[in-house]
Amino acid sequence: MDQKIKEQQEKRELRRKRRIRAQVFAYINLIILLALMAGGIVYGVQYLTKKSEQNTQEMQQQVDEMLGTEETLEVPDTQPETEQVIELTPQQKLDEIVNAGIEVMPLEDKVAGLFIVTPESITGVSTAVKAGDGTRQALTKYSVGGIIYNTKNIQNETQFKEMIDTTKLYSNYPLFIAIEDEGGSVSPLAEKQLVDKQTGAEELGQTNDASQVQAVGEAIGGYLSEYGFNLDLAPVADLNSVANSIMAKRSYGSSADVVSPLVAAMTEGLKSRNISTCLKHFPGMGSTTQNPDTGLASSDRSAEDFRANEFAVFQAGIDAGTDMVMVSHMAAPSLSGDNTPSSMSSVIVTDILRNELGFDGVIITDAMNLKAISDYYGADEAAVMALKAGCDMILMPEDFEKAYNGVLDAVQNGVISEERINDALRRVYRVKYADRVTE
Repeated sequence: MDQKIKEQQEKRELRRKRRIRAQVFAYINLIILLALMAGGIVYGVQYLTKKSEQNTQEMQQQVDEMLGTEETLEVPDTQPETEQVIELTPQQKLDEIVNAGIEVMPLEDKVAGLFIVTPESITGVSTAVKAGDGTRQALTKYSVGGIIYNTKNIQNETQFKEMIDTTKLYSNYPLFIAIEDEGGSVSPLAEKQLVDKQTGAEELGQTNDASQVQAVGEAIGGYLSEYGFNLDLAPVADLNSVANSIMAKRSYGSSADVVSPLVAAMTEGLKSRNISTCLKHFPGMGSTTQNPDTGLASSDRSAEDFRANEFAVFQAGIDAGTDMVMVSHMAAPSLSGDNTPSSMSSVIVTDILRNELGFDGVIITDAMNLKAISDYYGADEAAVMALKAGCDMILMPEDFEKAYNGVLDAVQNGVISEERINDALRRVYRVKYADRVTE
C-alpha cells in the first residue's frame, strides 16, 4: 500500500513539473516572438533567430536540470486532465442567435419590427395587388415585422403567390406573412375560391371531435404554407358564453371542457404545417354582445368566471404551443379594475396573461384601427400604451407612420425603455428563427 501511495505521489509531482516546464517554454516563446517582430531587416531576423535558438537550448538545459532527471521516466498518466465542454440547449442556441441579431439592429428597425401592417398602410395605395417598386421602397424605409393580407389583395393564384414571394425578397429582415383564416366564414382564400372551404368552428364544436378539428387545422395550414404564409391569426379561443355573443358563429362552444381540447387540436394542426398560431381574443371576447369594430365594448363577466372558463381554454392553447396570443380591445373591469381596453391594461396583459397564465410567447394587440381604439385614441398614443402594458406587437394601426413615429419618440424620450423594445423583439425573433435550431 505504501509503495502505491508513493507511486501516486511521484505521478502528481511529475505532472506538476511538466506544467512548470510548459509555462516556462510559453514565456520563452513569447520573448522570442517579440524579439523577432522587433527586427526590421533580414540580417536582424536571422541573427535573433540564431541567438534565440542558442538561448532556448541553454534555457531548456537549465529547466531540465531544475526539474531533475525524472523527466525521462515514462510513468503512465491514468487520469489525463481534460477540459469539460458545455453543450448548449436548443433554447440557449436560439437565444444566442436572436440576441446577436437584435444587437446590431438600429433603433428605427427595432421599432418598425414590432408592427404587423397591411401592404396599403406602408405603400399608400388604396388596394395592393402587386409588390412593385413602392413595396420595395416602403420596406427599405420601414422594416416592419409583418404584412397581413386580406381578400382585396387576392386576384388569382399566380398573382397572389408572386406578390408574397416578391414582398419577402424586398425585406431586410424575416417577415411574418399573415392572414386571418379560421375556416368557415373567415377564410379569404376560400372566399376567393382558390382553396376548398373548411368547416367552421361552430360546426366543429358540435362534433366534439378533436381529431377532426386537427385535420381541419392541417388542411388550412397546408394551403397557407403553399401560398407562402407563416402566420395564421387563429384559432378563436373565445367561449360563446353569453346570449347573443358577438363570437357565437366563430366559437367552438360555450363549455371550457369541450372547447379546450378543440382549440389545442387546431393549434397543433396548424403548427404541424409550419404555420405559427395566434389564440384570440384574450381575455375572452365571447363574453360580450358589443363589437369593438364599431365602438366601445365591455364585459360584465366576473373575474371568477373568467378564470374558471375562458382562462382554461387559453391555457390549453398555450400548453399546445401557440406562438402568439391576441388581446382584445374589450374592457373587462372585473379583471383590470377599470374600463381601459384590455390591450392597454398592464393588469390583463402582464399580470394575468404573462405572469398568471405563464405565457412567454408573443402578445399582440387586436387590430388597432377598430373604432374601440381609433375613436378614442391617436394611433401613436394607442401604440405606446399597448407596448407599455406589455404587448409585444401592434396589429394594423389606423395610421402606421404616426404610430411608428410615436413609439420611436417614446423610446428616444425615455417614455419606453429600449430594453422593453428589445424584450418584445426577442419574443418575436424566437418565433421567426425557431426553425434555425435543431435538437
